[in-house]
Amino acid sequence: MIASPLPALVGRQRECTALDNLLAGLRAGGSCVMVVRGEAGIGKSVLLEYMAAQASRVQVTWARGVEADMELPYASLHQVCAPFLDGVEELPQPQRDALRVAFGTAVGDPPDRFLVGLAVLTLVTRASETRPVLVLVDDAQWLDQVSLQTLEFVARRLLAEPVAMVFAVRDPEGQSALTGLPALQLRGLDAASAGELLEGAVGGRLEERVRDRFVAETHGNPLALLEFSRGRSAAELAYGVDASSASVVQGPVASRVERDFAGRLGALPAATRTLLLIAAAEPVGDVRLLIRAAASLGITPDAAPAKAAGLIEFGEPVRFRHPLVRSAVYHGAEPEDRRAVHRALAEATDPLLDPDRRAWHAAQAADGPDEEVAAGLEQAADRARQRGGIAAEAVLLERAVEVTPDPWPRGRRALAAAEAHFSAAAPERATELAAVADLYPLSVLDRARLARLRARILFARSRSDEAAPLLLNAAAQFTAAGSPLARETYLEAISATIFAGRVHGPTGARAAAIAARASGAPSSGSKAADALLDGVAALLADGSETAVPALREALDLLEHEELRTREATVRWLLLAPVALESFIHWAWDLHAWDTLSTRAVRLARDIGALGSLPPALIYAGGVHIHYGDFAEADRMIDEADAIATATGHAPHKYATLVLAAWRGEADVAAGIIEEARERAVQRGEVSLLGAMGYIQGVLFNGLARYEEAIEAARTGIEHDGFNFTGLSLVEHVEAATRCGELDQARASLARLTELTRAADSGWARGASARSEALLADGEAADRLYRTAIEEFGRGGVVVEVARTHLLYGEWLRRAQRRAQAREHLRTAHDMFDAMPAHAFAERARRELIATGEQVTARDTTPANALTPQESQVAALAADGMTNARIGAELFISPHTVEWHLRKVYVKLGISSRRALPDILDSARAR
Repeated sequence: MIASPLPALVGRQRECTALDNLLAGLRAGGSCVMVVRGEAGIGKSVLLEYMAAQASRVQVTWARGVEADMELPYASLHQVCAPFLDGVEELPQPQRDALRVAFGTAVGDPPDRFLVGLAVLTLVTRASETRPVLVLVDDAQWLDQVSLQTLEFVARRLLAEPVAMVFAVRDPEGQSALTGLPALQLRGLDAASAGELLEGAVGGRLEERVRDRFVAETHGNPLALLEFSRGRSAAELAYGVDASSASVVQGPVASRVERDFAGRLGALPAATRTLLLIAAAEPVGDVRLLIRAAASLGITPDAAPAKAAGLIEFGEPVRFRHPLVRSAVYHGAEPEDRRAVHRALAEATDPLLDPDRRAWHAAQAADGPDEEVAAGLEQAADRARQRGGIAAEAVLLERAVEVTPDPWPRGRRALAAAEAHFSAAAPERATELAAVADLYPLSVLDRARLARLRARILFARSRSDEAAPLLLNAAAQFTAAGSPLARETYLEAISATIFAGRVHGPTGARAAAIAARASGAPSSGSKAADALLDGVAALLADGSETAVPALREALDLLEHEELRTREATVRWLLLAPVALESFIHWAWDLHAWDTLSTRAVRLARDIGALGSLPPALIYAGGVHIHYGDFAEADRMIDEADAIATATGHAPHKYATLVLAAWRGEADVAAGIIEEARERAVQRGEVSLLGAMGYIQGVLFNGLARYEEAIEAARTGIEHDGFNFTGLSLVEHVEAATRCGELDQARASLARLTELTRAADSGWARGASARSEALLADGEAADRLYRTAIEEFGRGGVVVEVARTHLLYGEWLRRAQRRAQAREHLRTAHDMFDAMPAHAFAERARRELIATGEQVTARDTTPANALTPQESQVAALAADGMTNARIGAELFISPHTVEWHLRKVYVKLGISSRRALPDILDSARAR
């Protein structure tokens, strides 16, 4: 809005002080984010103007949201970045390319919006090296969706840069925007301040009761106080808020102010009203475009009456006094007048320089179906998609549907709009447009796409196994159409049952696998995807004997398949979870787990796919848990959580729980486990029930709470899911033997032996041998424990090596072989203590004391005091990476990297990165 003079900031001393403190912190080199919230007219924009006026020695950049149906992707982000675009050439290439495509200055694969966000973070951070940067965003609730999401990502990643971001958000329209960021809530002025502002506006004192009634009727809203008193004397206000107009005193304050603005329009000349309508219909505020449109309508631009009425300011750009003025002008006009104005704007817009805006105005001008207009919108939607503006694509396609005259293209466009809305995280709108598409004739291929979309919506909402039959139906339709999407959809159906359903039953994973194998679906075009589907289908339909060799063939393809496009990389990342679950729980292959998760992390980083990176990091963290490197696992989990939070996703709790279980942190795990179990029951997520059974089995076995462990592990065994059965059987055998439930233990051992036989890996053979040892005696037990240690070592499963030393030592002590027992118990204790796995280490310590051994506390090193993020930064710096490369790797700014390194140097007692390799190597050796 057009700001009031700054001295009029009556009653906002507290808010001004908060903003002054923010600026002081910014000048001192700190980062800060604040969201100023409140209803229309409460003073948010004025406070932002106040900040800009106070921001001496600071670079200020603005973005202003404008209420409009038109969604131009990255338009608002471009406003923010405009002063810094000279620095684009200095960005790392992936960031540079992403930003260029987003801003329409280059052609390429649609960029991941989070990679665009990282580019913006780097851009403003580098600009702040000369002077601090203040980003002001007014009416953030009206920014184009992808700009708002990107700016929120940047705000959540600020840490040590001299950059501040202040957003103004109107409530209630923007209540869901920017949640979780520090907020400054604005309310109406108190009675004394409101009275002072009112009397200043009318130029005289008011009788106290009149003043108080006026303040009460406006709820202390500054804009309402100023606008309702505008042009009125103290005498005219003697009876409160213009008693001659009942509509003004009824309804919410914002609506009353808008009606007040509308009332002023009638007194303006017709040409001026038309000029205002052109400005209201054109959200960018381009003066030259407005003049051309006015000429097209045959009017001479005369803004003087509107300026005199305090409604608009004709500068560059054109700005209304307040968004409510724009709303009053546009919505108060007759429909035919709005269409005429949009038609003039379409004619005045350059079709080569700005085809999207021209297409949108042409659509708004249409008074009925028009194929030429619909085709223009479809082309604009395709350009939006190429720039990464999925929400804009959805809006443009939806409008195209409305003006499409013929049923065939209308159905096709409705389906495309529904798919775009689903990709833009708007499942409700996607459902509505899918229903529209279903009303019109569709090709066989489009019918299959519609079936798949509905299944995806259902699965996203409830994780229900009801989605699998719908996906199978879609896959069968793709097969009938000869589409390469068939095999991909069969794999998606199996994946849905793996993560949300059961293996057996009519909607289970096995039924999906049998259907896939019998389909005769054509190749997907990806040898790795086809091999993975064949392997997983064989696993579910035939069992592991024939499936594991097929899975190993798929592993080689997944590891080495060349991915030439971003789309191919995204598809590979979508395959990775199914592949990983197969290799972890059926092939018992830690090497494959490591190989695939490492590639997933690398690919996600390379293309900036921050939606895929957190789960990839979680899988990689799981590898390091089994390697016994809990510190590295912690770093990966911490990074995954930070990125998930910054991108607005829920953190992944699974790896956190597994790590807490191995560490024996019952207090950390308890609440999360119960919450996860309740969610699993409510949503039918069978795999989550299996995970909780395994996790609690590890936790309670480590704490020697065997009765609880046996019950928890039984849940993991009986859940009929694709994963966690084998791992839960291992926990169940140990707990059952410790509880004397030998029949239960033998039954679980028999199932475990069957599951591990085909895997033929060190991990599988170690698990089978150790579980058998727990039920054996004498030389047989002795031999089996030694075999388990050797096999787990061959498989690289360090935590299980340590655990087998513990169990072997416990068995040796009870066999009165104390000297040998001490050897294995000491090894177990040292390994667990180094991880650290506290509960298992405590078990080993108690056993050692029982043998007469004295156990000393482990020495701590300075490196143990580093946070996960500091450890990660230190490790990359020790490897020789520059701050810029570390920042690109971890999706943080180089300033934040340097901030972490300064803290690392202090904690480690060093002065530069040259000392990092030696001190970190020394810490690892301990």
